[in-house]
Amino acid sequence: MHWIAVFFIGLVIGLLARLLTPGRGPRGIILTSLLGIAGSLVGTWAGQMLGWYAPGEPAGFIASVVGAMLLLLVHRIVSRQA
Repeated sequence: MHWIAVFFIGLVIGLLARLLTPGRGPRGIILTSLLGIAGSLVGTWAGQMLGWYAPGEPAGFIASVVGAMLLLLVHRIVSRQA
């Protein structure tokens, strides 16, 4: 049951990141969910590096969306150069 919740929360985070970031990004429900999950990991890592979160504490919703937006921007930069 835990992984189903992770998938749906990742989907919501990925959808918000795609809506808030201009331009085209990866499409599809699976890629959007993976984007949201990875954005949460980036948000957790960045928050721990900046001292916002204690070790072992997950990122908040806004930090997860910002992390997913950063991943989308990196994807666009890399895909333009390829």
